[in-house]
Amino acid sequence: MRRCLRCDEEMIEDLDVKVEGKAYGLKVTQEGIFKDSLGKLKCAVCLKCGYTETYVKNLSKIRSLMINKNN
Repeated sequence: MRRCLRCDEEMIEDLDVKVEGKAYGLKVTQEGIFKDSLGKLKCAVCLKCGYTETYVKNLSKIRSLMINKNN
């Protein structure tokens, strides 16, 4: 459960982030044009104040990238 950083209320999680007018969402990739997706951006919204935050739900690809980078 995520709590709002501004008012400490419970947030609604696991919402999609999409480009207005398009059916696809945003993703996190390494720098470069044709890099594989490292994770899909999700968002959480506070129903009390409207604060919205984005996050990556599945961090396994990002973690493995960092492990390989440090080796």
